[in-house]
Amino acid sequence: MQLSCVSTSDSAHLAHHIRLRTLEMIHRAKSSHIGSSFSMADLLAVLYTNILRVDPKRPEWSERDRFILSKGHACAALYVVLAERGFFPESWLNDFYQDGARLAGHAMHVGVPGVEISTGSLGHGLPIACGMALAGKRDGRAYRVFALLSDGECDEGSNWEAALFAPHHRLDNLIVIVDYNKIQSLGTVKEVLELEPFADKWRTFGWAVREIDGHNLVQIGQALEDVPATPGRPTCVIAHTVKGKGISFMGPWIWRNRSVRATISWPVSQCRSCRTKYDRNRRRPCTYRENCLHIFHCEFPNSPLSRTGAERCLLSRRQCKNCCCRWRIRLWVSRCDTPRN
Repeated sequence: MQLSCVSTSDSAHLAHHIRLRTLEMIHRAKSSHIGSSFSMADLLAVLYTNILRVDPKRPEWSERDRFILSKGHACAALYVVLAERGFFPESWLNDFYQDGARLAGHAMHVGVPGVEISTGSLGHGLPIACGMALAGKRDGRAYRVFALLSDGECDEGSNWEAALFAPHHRLDNLIVIVDYNKIQSLGTVKEVLELEPFADKWRTFGWAVREIDGHNLVQIGQALEDVPATPGRPTCVIAHTVKGKGISFMGPWIWRNRSVRATISWPVSQCRSCRTKYDRNRRRPCTYRENCLHIFHCEFPNSPLSRTGAERCLLSRRQCKNCCCRWRIRLWVSRCDTPRN
């Protein structure tokens, strides 16, 4: 029986609301992890509208399904869903990640109804979920345990210990969802520590595995409704997602640990105002007279631009052409006042 107190039945509408409210919260807090929150918004929307057996009026109900957000740095999106479902007042979202606020910058369960466990130190969510699932089995409870992991945290050995543990104890009440957006803190997953063949690793460990489009609401629902996928085995759903999904220019790895400003943007293949084509590697300036949205500058201390205040530096993804700094560039939009040729 579905016990979720749903105010919006349409998962697509909820996912859109998650992204809008999360962006507002993170901007106000001058925080980060926007891309990580956006990549899992559709997963959360389906879980909390159609899948999880939870009751906001009874957050400690013993037969509730347990949901653990192992990637606790993306908790802003989870807080939005919980507020929308009525676990706590929506006004709590307004002081997210502020001094003295109830809602911390990483998932916090103390004083926050609906959050099962505090997370943020990566690699801990799945081991805890295994313990909850094992306790449920031994107590004869019908609840299920869902754990949402990031792909980057699958570098952690603790996850693979837990991945061995769950099939051994036949924890078919355990469902792992991996937000496989293929980007982690300092680069792509492939560059940092290759996970492929990712699905085959889980299968070899004894899991029932499904791969889906993590932004296709139908696929998400079908994968999570029919669990366990194989009786006697835990289920792993690998959700292929896009980091920053929902904002056209928010895809590059640099967004993972960056805060958002009201005017921020990433260079595109043409000026967003005048559609003038330019080469991002040659620093060709836009020829439009005003309000062009692709001129950036660099705040790195050794950059001549940071001393002169000039704003003529078009940055590549990893290296500033003026100061040759790497990995530490900070970008935001300025205005182009280059006269039209």
